[in-house]
Amino acid sequence: MRRIVKILAVLAVALFILSLSRDTLLFYARVAKLYTQEPDSKIAMPLQDVSKKAVADTWHAPRGTGRLHEGQDIFAPRGTPILSATSGLVYRIGENNLGGQTVSVIGSGGRVYYYAHLDSYAAGLEVGDRVSTRTVLGYVGTTGNAQGTPPHLHFGVYTLKGAINPLPLLTDRPAPVLTKNKPKESRANEP
Repeated sequence: MRRIVKILAVLAVALFILSLSRDTLLFYARVAKLYTQEPDSKIAMPLQDVSKKAVADTWHAPRGTGRLHEGQDIFAPRGTPILSATSGLVYRIGENNLGGQTVSVIGSGGRVYYYAHLDSYAAGLEVGDRVSTRTVLGYVGTTGNAQGTPPHLHFGVYTLKGAINPLPLLTDRPAPVLTKNKPKESRANEP
């Protein structure tokens, strides 16, 4: 009897796997690979022109009855582009009561990077997309429970054991490199 149960279980798993699309299987394979990698010890500030020193530490600040803040609030003007803090895969795009419009990216070590209160999502962003620290995920806003507050990004980091403070992991982004070189003139109008 036990053998029949094992065979049926294997068949059920096989049927489930066969029912998944190729893209879904590839996504789960990529996620599994991320879990095998060491988590990043440093990650990029998710907003280009905000320094780590400018972030007030809001980790575990009281939030209502019996709830602590599980992230950092990074204030910026509405519409400021939000960049991925790490390389990884877009894991979830959606909406919830607390975070409003949110994006979650899964990175090395299976860490989930959570971006909340977005005013809007980056055009064309989809679950399964590969991202780098140069990928725009969305734009700063006040959705979810941030309505009535100054625009900000709620940035959280989650491990298999729960939330961790992202502030010690954050590093400032380098300033964009400006050059004094003038662009070459087009020769399209030359005779």
